Order: sequence, then C-alpha cells, then structure tokens
Amino acid sequence: MQHAPGLVWFRSDLRVLDNPALYHASQRCSQVIGVYLLFPQQWQLQHDSNNKLYFWMQNLRVLENELGRLNIPLVIVPAELFSKAPTTLLELAKTFNTQSLWLNDEYGVYEQKRDNDTERLFRHQGIPCHRYHQQTLFIPGTLRNKQGDYFKVFTPFKRNLFQQITSEQLQPLPAPEKQAPLSLPHTSPESSEQLFPPTARNIDDHWPAGEAAAHSRLNTFLVNTIEQYHNQRDYPSIAGTSSISPWLTAGTLSVRQCFHQALQANNGEMDTGNRGITTWLGELVWREFYKHILHGFPRVSMHRAFKPETENLAWQSDPELLKAWQEGKTGFPIVDAAMRQLTSTGWMHNRLRMVTAMFLSKNLLIDWRLGEQFFMEHLIDGDLAANNGGWQWSASTGTDAAPYFRMFNPTSQSERFDQQGIFIRQWLPELAHLDNRQIHAPYQKSKQLELNYPSPIASHSESRERVMNAFKALKDPL
Repeated sequence: MQHAPGLVWFRSDLRVLDNPALYHASQRCSQVIGVYLLFPQQWQLQHDSNNKLYFWMQNLRVLENELGRLNIPLVIVPAELFSKAPTTLLELAKTFNTQSLWLNDEYGVYEQKRDNDTERLFRHQGIPCHRYHQQTLFIPGTLRNKQGDYFKVFTPFKRNLFQQITSEQLQPLPAPEKQAPLSLPHTSPESSEQLFPPTARNIDDHWPAGEAAAHSRLNTFLVNTIEQYHNQRDYPSIAGTSSISPWLTAGTLSVRQCFHQALQANNGEMDTGNRGITTWLGELVWREFYKHILHGFPRVSMHRAFKPETENLAWQSDPELLKAWQEGKTGFPIVDAAMRQLTSTGWMHNRLRMVTAMFLSKNLLIDWRLGEQFFMEHLIDGDLAANNGGWQWSASTGTDAAPYFRMFNPTSQSERFDQQGIFIRQWLPELAHLDNRQIHAPYQKSKQLELNYPSPIASHSESRERVMNAFKALKDPL
C-alpha cells in the first residue's frame, strides 16, 4: 500500500464502475485524488461539438458527486491544449504531494503523444505512471493477422477477437471502496452551459448524464429491444437501436460492461444464439475495430485517407452544394430529414449516417473530410475512430471500405427503410401531406407539385457515372 495519495487522471472514462485506473489506484494507494483537465482550445481544433462537450461536462458533474460519496475529491483544471497537460499535472502532483499517476489510455495520435509526454516527464521526476486500457476489449496491436500485421478487414478481425477473448477479460471491475475524507479546495469551473452552450435541443431530456442513466438505457435496450435488433436497426422511425453511443464516447459506460451484459442475455454465446444479440455484439466489435485502426494507422487521425491512392481523387469544390447538404436542402427527402435530425438533436441514426455520407462523397463528389468535420461539429457521440471509419467506409477510401462501385441510391434507401415516410414527415413537415409514394422523391413522382421544398441538386444516375469515372482514373491514369 502506497501511503502518499495517488493522482487519477480522468478523460473519456467518466465513471466509477469498471474504471481500471481508478480501481487499481484505490487498491494500491491509501487515498486517491481525481483530476480532470479541460482542453477547450484543443477540442475546438479537433472540431468536437459543443453538444458533446456540454454532455461531457454534465457527466463530469455527476462523476464529481459519485466520487464525493467515496470521499474522493475531483479537481477540475483548465489546460487549454494537450501540450500543457504534462506540466499542469506535475504541478498538481507537487501541490497535493501525490507520488503516482494513474490513467486509462486513449488511442488517437495526439492523445498518445500527450500521454507519452506526460509519462516521460513524471518518470523523470521519479513519479511512476500507471497506464491501463479501457476503451477497448483488447489493447490495440495485440490482435494481429497471420503475417503479424494489424487487421485491415473487419470479418477476420471479429473472428480473431471472438477466438481470443476470455471470460476474465469481460468481467467488469467494481467501484473503489470508500476512503477516509480528504479535504481539498473546490476547483470546479463555471457551468457547462457557459463553457460549451449546446446547439442541439433538449440534450438533458434525450441524454441524461451519469452512470445510472447510461445503465438504465442499456438495460431497457437489453430487455425490450435487443432480440429484434437485427430486424429493426435499419429503420429510423423505429427505436430499434441501443442509442447508448453518447455514454460510450464519454466513457460513462464501458464496452466491457456492454459486452458482458449482452453475453449474459445470450447465455454466454458470442456468435450463436439470438440473432439480435449477436448482431449487436458485432456492432460493438466494429467500434473496437476502428479503435485498433486508429492506433495502427496514425494517418487516419491526421485527415488522411486509409487507402493512400485515394488521396488523388478529383473531389469537386462547390460551397453551395456543401451548404445545401449541411442545411438539409438537397431535394432528397431522406438525406434532408437525416441532416435536420443531426443539427437539431446532435445525433443521427446509423443507417442514415451511411446514406448521408455516401450522398456527399459520391453523389456530390465532395471530399469526405468536409462531411466528417461537419458531423464532429454536431454529434453528441462524436468519436474520432468511429466517425472517421464510417466516413471512409462510405467514401470507399478506408479500411474494409464499400467497393467504389457500391453507391446507395438515396430514394431506394428511403423507400426501403422509411416505407411509410414516418421519419421524413417528422423532420420535413413541408412534405407531410404527400402520400407514401410521392414523399420519397416528390418531383420525380409528380411533375405538377408545387412545394416549399428544393428540387434535387443532383441526378443519381449522372453522379454515379461521374464518381465511377473518378475512381477508375486512379487505376488508369492518363
């Protein structure tokens, strides 16, 4: 037992349960002090949305209260940029006479540099730094293919993960025990509403903060929805998904807790048993896969395509078309409804993330990076690995990407997954009076309509031919 206090650095792990750094620090130190650094300048550079940051701050408040019940103080300190983290933490360690630093790893290239620099400075000062993994089931880099390389294709990655995982890995850690009171000055900054005013409506109602709320949402999904997940997850008018991604991104809920509870519901089976449960477990593995890619191929953290040859794609520069897509005024109802859902709520249904991303990158041939950035600037669950992976999949520039000739027809997607137009009517009230046939492509189905709604800004058939030619030019340059 270490008699000096241990300093636990919270980041994307805003929870008391199943928190390796917090748990192990509490086991080995007589007392624990929590610290959270605010990086508003860095977050702005990374295009993190105010919706996400507001939600994180709300979760931070709940965490502060939960830690308080364990007599663990939480010190909240502004640091502005990642580069200031090492010296800021060292000053805190000296102020509180802490003799060890405890943290859970993050895997973006800039986060890794920040943490490596911090560990180097602390070790130079003779203070040990203890690092754990909690964002993933496996430490990125520990799952490799037969050639010893990172997996670049999802299915063999998933197969390997299922073969390697053990029940011990999936056992969540308990909360630390209550410690003796430790008095520190109160350092909480101004309210989160002032720090990061959200642009989305009703975040507190849709996404209540804290571990209890996160587990409540997960349990509701596991009891009421998951067994039909494979049948319902693609229909945006149905509450057929877990919608736990904001809490996963904030770390209020861990992927291990999700996997553990889903396996319990499926009698311990991973790829057999109830198809809804196995399908959802597969989605959790997709999230894992993209974290491993982020670590193994740092260029995807740096606005680079996973497939280097696609850097030479002839993207079109058209600010007006980009603006129409951003504002939900493309003339394609399913695309516009989805974009309005995003800007209004800070969240978008996963099927529609693919539809809107493919529309921008292929129908409009606009650089996927502009869409990736716009999503990050609005999403409450904006996660670099998952968002980048999804955008590059849609644009056919990424790992395990859709072949370049695969291109969603937005009208067909609408007719298939919003057959009754329920979702479209919710977000495009100007089309609510149209029948179920007209609503998916108003001007295509009837030339006589007069609507307060824009005409389509692109022809699907013509834009398909254009993007096919752009990709073929990469293979057969003049």
